[in-house]
Parts: sequence; C-alpha cells; structure tokens
Amino acid sequence: MGALHVGEPRVSFQQQQQQQVGKNGQQGHGHGAVVEEIHGLIKVYRDGFVERIPAIPDVPCTWGTTASVPGVVIARDAVVDRATGVWARLYAPAAAAAAGRVPVVVYFHGGGFCVGSAAWSCYHEFLAKLAARAGCAVMSVDYRLAPENRLPAAFDDGVTAVRWLRQQAAISSAADELSWWRGRCRFDRVFLAGDSAGATIAFHVAARLGHGQLGALTPLDVKGAILIQPFFGGETRTASEKTMPQPPGSALTLSTSDTYWRMSLPAGATRDHPWCNPVTGRGAPRLDSLPLPDFLVCISEQDILRDRNLELCRALRRAGHSVEQATYGGVGHAFQVLNNYHLSQPRTQEMLAHIKAFVRAR
Repeated sequence: MGALHVGEPRVSFQQQQQQQVGKNGQQGHGHGAVVEEIHGLIKVYRDGFVERIPAIPDVPCTWGTTASVPGVVIARDAVVDRATGVWARLYAPAAAAAAGRVPVVVYFHGGGFCVGSAAWSCYHEFLAKLAARAGCAVMSVDYRLAPENRLPAAFDDGVTAVRWLRQQAAISSAADELSWWRGRCRFDRVFLAGDSAGATIAFHVAARLGHGQLGALTPLDVKGAILIQPFFGGETRTASEKTMPQPPGSALTLSTSDTYWRMSLPAGATRDHPWCNPVTGRGAPRLDSLPLPDFLVCISEQDILRDRNLELCRALRRAGHSVEQATYGGVGHAFQVLNNYHLSQPRTQEMLAHIKAFVRAR
C-alpha cells in the first residue's frame, strides 16, 4: 500500500466556527428566528445570516493515510477564480509521469448546493481513491454555495472551471506550480462528474457546453459525464420519493431535499424549474436538441432519488443519447462518501470499477 503523497496547500481555509447556541436552541447573536434548517448541517436566520455546522472536517491537501489509497497520489490546491473565490483540489497518480498522461475528471461535490467542500475529508479520501484506482487526474471544484449564491451560481462556476481547464491545456511548456499536474493530463479525454447536487452541476455544465457557451473547447474534448445519484426533483412525487423507507441519519430525506431546493433555486421558483426538473419541468430544453456527451449514471437502490434517476436515463435514451447505468444494491444516497451503510465499502469498489471502465472505453 503506497502513501498519499501531498505537497504544500495552495489555498488557505478558515473553517466557520459553530456559534454559541442558547437553551432554546436559537442563537443569541441577534439574527432572529431560524427560517430554514437541515439538522446538523445548516441554519438560515430571518435576517439572512447563514450558519454552517462543521459536521465533516475540512482537511488540507497534505492530509492522507496509507490505508485509503493503493498506489501514490499527488494532491495540490489551486485558485480557479479569485473574483468569486472558486478554487479546486487537483489530484493525479504520481506514476502517470512515467506511464504517460491520463484522462481528466472535473468533479463537483454534493451537498444540496448549500453545504460541502472540496476540502471535506470524505471527498478528499474518495477522490484520491478515484485518481489512484481509475488511473485519472481529478479537478475537484469548490464552487459557491446557496443560499448566499443561489443557482445558477454553481452552474456558472462549473463553466468557469472548464474554462480554467481549457486555459491550462493551452499552456505548452511553462514551468510553474501547476506544471506537475498539466504534465500528467490528457486534455483530449475530459469527463464531467459529481455526486448528488454535484452531478446536477455536471449535467447542466454539459448542457451549457452543448449550447456552445464556451465556444470551441479545443484543445479540450469532453468525452463523457459521470452522474452519481444526481439530485433532481419535481412537484409531482415519484414512487421512491413517496415510499422509500430511510434509516435514521440518512443523507437525504424528502423533507431535506425540499429544503435544499427552497434554499438553492431562485426565490419563488418551484421544483418544476428546469434546473431542478430537466425532464418534464416547464421551460426545460428538449434533450434531443442538445449535443451531449456519453453518460454513466450511478444509482443507489435505497435512495429516494432512485426513480427520478431512472427517469433521467430513460429520457436521455429517448433523446438519442448514450447512457450506461449502474445500480448499487442495499445502499442509499451518498454511501460512497459517507460510508453510512454496511455495504458501503464493497459497493464503493464496484462504483470505482464502473467509472474506470467507462473512462477507459472513451
């Protein structure tokens, strides 16, 4: 088992401290009543103040254990857009320098658009495994969060990340702090990816690229999109949303899903907004009108989003797009990062194998 080799962090982080909570459960700092809350993760107060509870620790790119990554992975942080504060954690197998360049996965973390970070320990560990076991470079994007930055901010940041990647691809031989990563990347084999809300970002970024919002992508070539438990919704409930039993501490319940969408969609929008419901939502673009890449959709059997994920696969196929789907039995939403099911570890290995095969085939 090799070590996770890391270098000096390129971005400094300040973890928001949890403030003092009074006996009545409300904070005594004068922000008024809590108007939206996801227990243990986020509170939004009447005056707009947002408190994020550090349920999962942020870790620097220097963090790692020999048990988590077979082989050697290098990780660094890089600023993507100083104006918005968007940054990315970059991963690459060290062996790629000798073995040749590897495909690039642009990854967006989950968290209902409202919580989460590329620095969260669970994402750092999962993406280091992905880089090592799938043999790819990874750009894990830390985008702006709602409700301070409602959609389409996260989608805009996704396009900005692809634009930054295209700029890196155009740099020929400059020796700088990122040349170690560029030298390992095959920019003609790029994949958009993410889990939960991050998969939704990957989908909408692919759609924007299909609309030509970046113009010619050369020298980039987006070969596919990997959607892990994509987070979509709608006013009409699916069967799995209505009846799927969820164990205590589940990563996503129906009420949690609704709260995320209220905090992230434009004020006054319903769940039939096309950003939430791209299949049957009002104003959603015709899927057959978009030049989209090949898709791999990873579905969890016990996820409330299961039926909506299956519906997306059917709609994409009807529109003439290539879709591979993989269903993981006995596990629910975000099992691959939260390890909250007894089958999480073997199912995560299956997922990594499916992603590896999908990327290698393109």
